[in-house]
Amino acid sequence: MPTIHPTEAARHQLGGSTFDTYVAPSTGAEQLCAWRLEVRPALPGLPHRPSNEEVLLVLEGVLCGELDGAAFALRPGEVLHVPAGAQVRIDGGERGATAWVTTSVGLHAITEAGERIDPPWAQ
Repeated sequence: MPTIHPTEAARHQLGGSTFDTYVAPSTGAEQLCAWRLEVRPALPGLPHRPSNEEVLLVLEGVLCGELDGAAFALRPGEVLHVPAGAQVRIDGGERGATAWVTTSVGLHAITEAGERIDPPWAQ
């Protein structure tokens, strides 16, 4: 069973957040992707619609935002399930937040402006 150490995770930056990739096709995965997401304090997220389901488990801080118009504020141990095609925005909250995110390979997102984002940590 492959073990991926934090020093081996590929680091990506987008919109002020950090994505440390642990599981992706680049690490040998065929179906799943998983990364550690760090959102800076008070950082407003980019509203988008993911093509695939996502699951976010809050590790530290408070992860805030909206899912299909409903506001949320999640604390450590709480989980957000984002259905494919749902409108989601992830904000940093007062102190920022760290979450573990899992989805399936090939995830992309469409912004409110219609821009397609193909995050390298899910390809």
